[in-house]
This record gives sequence, structure tokens and C-alpha cells, in this order.
Amino acid sequence: MTFTPIKTPLIAKKLFPNYVWDIPTTKKVVYLTFDDGPTPEITNWTLNILKEYQAEATFFCIGNNVEKHPEIFENILNNGHVIGNHTQNHIKGWKNNTKDYLTDVNKAKEIISTKTNTNLFRPPYGQITPKQGKNLIELGYKIIMWDVLSFDWDKQVNKETCLNNVVSKTKEGSIIVFHDSLKASNNMKYALPEVLEYFSKKGYVFKALNL
Repeated sequence: MTFTPIKTPLIAKKLFPNYVWDIPTTKKVVYLTFDDGPTPEITNWTLNILKEYQAEATFFCIGNNVEKHPEIFENILNNGHVIGNHTQNHIKGWKNNTKDYLTDVNKAKEIISTKTNTNLFRPPYGQITPKQGKNLIELGYKIIMWDVLSFDWDKQVNKETCLNNVVSKTKEGSIIVFHDSLKASNNMKYALPEVLEYFSKKGYVFKALNL
């Protein structure tokens, strides 16, 4: 099966201009982000690969996983990476009312803030209602979306396609999504080192989101 990655619709950026889709720049900088961790099977491996390339990244952590694996969470911080909130239980915004959604986000905040403060938030599955987004922005969050999806979690995507999804779409200032999750690990273990090598050779640097 040939898989064509979905491009971020321009209309989405126009409809939600208060969300961060990329970082406009002419410099050779890209922003790696990792969702769904920390995870014992893959997060520490990810940290080691990033360290090899002196790459900074942003980890959007699930509060429940931080509770389960505090030592891995601390390892992310000790390696100099930035943390973002990815809800407590990885819930879908479209299937939860605003009150319940904000409660879940706040629970993750309480857990994460014992070690670091963050105003970055990424909605699981990219699903968030306008009302939920408006409320989070009023609370001081910056909602981080993306312009490049690796599709590393998708069982229909092989490792070569995962790599191509990133290489073919990334430009200066791109926000790239990988997942430090068990489900995504096979594709990510192949694609991430290749991405780091490919863009490093082209003179790019990998920065964390400090917004």
C-alpha cells in the first residue's frame, strides 16, 4: 500500500492562527518533538541518539506516564530538553467536554510542575475544540501543533516511508512530530537517526521550543 502523508491544511492555520504550526525563520533550524512518553522501551534510547547529534528537542509528556516513570522523566530534563503537557490520560478533545478536558490537562500540569514548569501544550491526536483551545490560551498555554508528521505510529507505514515523510516535508522552522512510544518504536528507531544525520550534514541544527 502506498501511503501519502496528510499535509497540514493551510485552512487550519488560517482558522487557528493562535496555535503554533511552525517557527518562521530563514535559519537552518528545525524542531523535533516527541509525544506520549516517557516510555521505558524507547525514551532513553531517544535521549542517547539526540545526545550523539547534540540535538535539543521538546517532549510532550503524558502525566500518567510521568507518574509511572519519574526517573525517565528526570533523565529528559537532565539532558537539557524542554517539556510540554500532553494531558494526563491522552484524551481526545473532540470526545470530552471542556471542563473535563481542562481538568485532565491540569492534572498533568500538577505532576509535571513538581520538576519543571511549562506553558507548552499539544493536544493528543491533534484533537481540540475551539472552546478548549481558547480556554487553554487564556490560562497561558501555547498550543503547539506541527507542519511535519512522521506517522511513526501507523502500522500501515513502513520505516522507509516514515523517514521520507519527514525528509520530504521538512523546511527551515519546521515542527516535526515523532513518538517515544512502544507502538512507534520500530519506525522511529530507523527514521530518527537518519533524520538527524541527513539534516546535520546539510548544516541544520535541532532546537527545543522555548516560547
